[in-house]
Amino acid sequence: MSISIKTQEEIEGMRIAGRLGAEVLDYITPFVKAGVTTGELDRLCHEYMVNVQGTVPAPLNYAPPGYPPFPKAVCTSVNDVICHGIPGDKVLKNGDSVNIDVTVITKDGFHGDNSRMFLIGEPSIQARRLSEITYECMWLGISKVKPGAHLGDIGAVIQQHAEKNGFSVVREFCGHGIGRVFHEEPQVLHYGRPGTGEELKAGMIFTIEPMINAGRREIREMPDGWTIKTKDRSLSAQWEHMILVTETGYEVLTTSAGAPAPPAIVQQNDAVAA
Repeated sequence: MSISIKTQEEIEGMRIAGRLGAEVLDYITPFVKAGVTTGELDRLCHEYMVNVQGTVPAPLNYAPPGYPPFPKAVCTSVNDVICHGIPGDKVLKNGDSVNIDVTVITKDGFHGDNSRMFLIGEPSIQARRLSEITYECMWLGISKVKPGAHLGDIGAVIQQHAEKNGFSVVREFCGHGIGRVFHEEPQVLHYGRPGTGEELKAGMIFTIEPMINAGRREIREMPDGWTIKTKDRSLSAQWEHMILVTETGYEVLTTSAGAPAPPAIVQQNDAVAA
C-alpha cells in the first residue's frame, strides 16, 4: 500500500480545499427545508461552487471503473439511502433526513470532501438519535488520529459506539486518502480492531465518513448504478470530515463558520496545527 505523505505546500492547498468544501455546506444549509427538491439543492450548490468559489464539483461526471458517470454536482442521500443518492425531483418533506456530500476541486487541483446530515422539520426520535450517534462516531474516530496510531483504532471506536447504541456499520464503503486525487490510499474502514491496519504518519490526509444504519448493515444497489440503500429499508446516516495527521495529533481540514462543533463526547485535548 502506497500512502502519500503531503508536503507543506500540498497541506496548505488541502486546507484551502477543505474550507471551501465546508463553505458549500454552510451556503446550502438555509435552503434545506420541506418543499425543496434535491435537484434544486444540487443546482444551488453547483452554481455556488462555479460562480462564487471558482471551484469544480468533483462528483460531476466522475466515473470510476464499472460505474456510469455520476450526473450531478453533489450527492443527496435521503432517509434509507446510505450514500451516492443522485439529486433529482425528490421533494423533501417534514420528517425527512438527508445527507449532502460535497467535494470541490480548487484551481490548484486539490480536493475538499465533506458531508453533513440535515433533519427536515420535526424528525422522528430515531432519525435524530441516529444522526447524533453517527456524528459522535465520526468524531470518536477523528479523536484517535495521531502519529503512531493505526487505522484499526479509528474503525474500532466507530464500530463500538454504533453497536453499543443498537445501530450497525456499513462495511462496503469507507473513508479514503485524498489530495490531488479524489480517492487514493489508504482505505479507512469504519469497523475493525485496535492496533491493526496501516500506521498513521504525519502528513497523511484522509476522510473519516461513517455510514451508520438504524437497522441491519446490509445494502442494496439501485438500478442507476450509484444509489445505495439499506436492504431492510431502515434509516441511514453519514457525516464526513477530511483529516490531516499532524506531528502531535490531527487537524480537521473541512472546518468553516457554519460547521457544527464537536460533540460533548469528544474531549478537545488534541493539538491542532496552526
